Amino acid sequence: MVKILRVDMTNQKVSYEDVAPEYQGLGGRGLTSAVVAREVEPTCNPIGPLNKLIFAPGLLGGTNAANSGRLSVGAKSPLTGGIKEANTGGQAGQYLAKLGVAAIIVEGQAPEGRLFKLVVKKGTAELKPADHLKGLGNYATVEKLVETYGLKAGYVSIGQAGEMKLNGASVAFSDRELRPTRHAGRGGLGAVMGSKGLKALVIDPEGAGNVPLMDAEAFKAASKRFAKALADHPVTSGGLPTYGTDVLINILNEAGGLPTRNFSSGRFEGAEKVSGETLNAVTVKRGGNPTRGCMGGCVIRCSGDFLDSNGEFVSKWPEYETVWAWGPNCGIDDLDAIARYDRMCDDFGLDTIETGCAMAVAMEAGLLKFGDAAGAEKLLAEIGQGTPMGRVLGSGTATVGRVFGVRRVPVVKGQSMPAYDPRAVKGIGVTYATTPMGADHTAGYSVTANILSVGGSVDPLKPQGQAALSRNLQAATAAVDTAGLCLFVAFAVLDIPDAFQAVVDMLNAKYGLNLTGDDVGALGAKILTMEKDFNTRAGFNNAHDRLPDYFKSERLPPHNVVFDVPDSELDSTLQF
Repeated sequence: MVKILRVDMTNQKVSYEDVAPEYQGLGGRGLTSAVVAREVEPTCNPIGPLNKLIFAPGLLGGTNAANSGRLSVGAKSPLTGGIKEANTGGQAGQYLAKLGVAAIIVEGQAPEGRLFKLVVKKGTAELKPADHLKGLGNYATVEKLVETYGLKAGYVSIGQAGEMKLNGASVAFSDRELRPTRHAGRGGLGAVMGSKGLKALVIDPEGAGNVPLMDAEAFKAASKRFAKALADHPVTSGGLPTYGTDVLINILNEAGGLPTRNFSSGRFEGAEKVSGETLNAVTVKRGGNPTRGCMGGCVIRCSGDFLDSNGEFVSKWPEYETVWAWGPNCGIDDLDAIARYDRMCDDFGLDTIETGCAMAVAMEAGLLKFGDAAGAEKLLAEIGQGTPMGRVLGSGTATVGRVFGVRRVPVVKGQSMPAYDPRAVKGIGVTYATTPMGADHTAGYSVTANILSVGGSVDPLKPQGQAALSRNLQAATAAVDTAGLCLFVAFAVLDIPDAFQAVVDMLNAKYGLNLTGDDVGALGAKILTMEKDFNTRAGFNNAHDRLPDYFKSERLPPHNVVFDVPDSELDSTLQF
């Protein structure tokens, strides 16, 4: 029987409860957002006792469906002040689903200065003191937990940034090699976890059986069709497993949409040095593994191991957004330096996008020169040390802009923009502006049709059709996140009709339903409407669904374009 695990940090009590009727039929993002919308006071302080932190595997979690082990983390965001879901790989999602846990809801706050860990096993859960882990980074935290709980558990933790409740703090999840390299990065949810006094979770799947399937044979057949679609599509079978997500560096640079030196240009002269092609070549030369999955059941395997020049492990392959944020956006063309930044962010527990963008704004303010790799590393180290400067940088891009009086600050709803300039990729600009999540490329990845010609083609330099593209992708993404599927399955789903039908068929076979494709799309629209309603009650309005004004007036080289999607279209994007 699937249950919700409720964790009372104030009284250090845990209890299992039935899934309430209003939460049934939901998983992943759909469930985290439903709990936030229903149980969290919209105007509460995000790091106060009234906020709640929710962990939820997707509807297909725990099954053998390809790439179905993603996990959603939700709360009111300290960074945006609105509803937030951050999505992650790692092992915890599959393990929670196998244990029959639909969601963990963490509420209240532990006594000031105290830290706890939550240990979840088959049929049991217990809060235990974790004060001995205070001040440790994620790597040391996981190492100590493994000494006690072994090699077969999944680990969730926060580093120093989360303990300091910095707005850029992430939640770390162990990968298949028990390294804290997968993160629910966006929105500062590590700060919420820190505010609860929860340092870590241990998810032990020992004794967990197979996830119940209403029609096992139908599920098996549908999952095979789905895996075949991923194996047939050139992006999920070729580009991503060979070059990782960093394959996008050269693509976006050629398209003139690669934000460079704090969004001042669309092309970076050092792009090739930090490209996916170079990342692959360096990895192979140094004897690293260039193809690795971030979670069990991954067939795309777009990650890898980055080794230094001595063959020692530094970090997992930096994602495209990480390479961009610390590379072109900061004017740095050194892959080794970027891998070290990635390792430091993973250890301190920081969103690499938010922190890299904060560093670029600091460079624009004159704290460093663009391209100063050594200086960036020293400043980043200050976050882990908790110096005043480190706390400013760890609080995110908007905070750095305010503290140092920078005018050009690329944020929406307080959250930094990822690796696509909205002037040259206008569809993603619509997503940045209108998603309830703050500037977030994963909320509606319009780059598919704007740049990659996946799921059709919409001219990235023109405003026509961008609002409709973003709307449809935002709804589809909300449904994908609710199912617990990796976002990258969208390449196959958008181009191969049977891939989407296979997802519908898997949901029907698992739960004994008769959903249609329209039903799944409607679910995504329902989730977005719920999220937007929470933000409205938190004080958001149409004025918050806008890009910073300089994107409308400053022309971006090389195409010399501005963001010109009309406000009226932005206002209607999420009207379903």
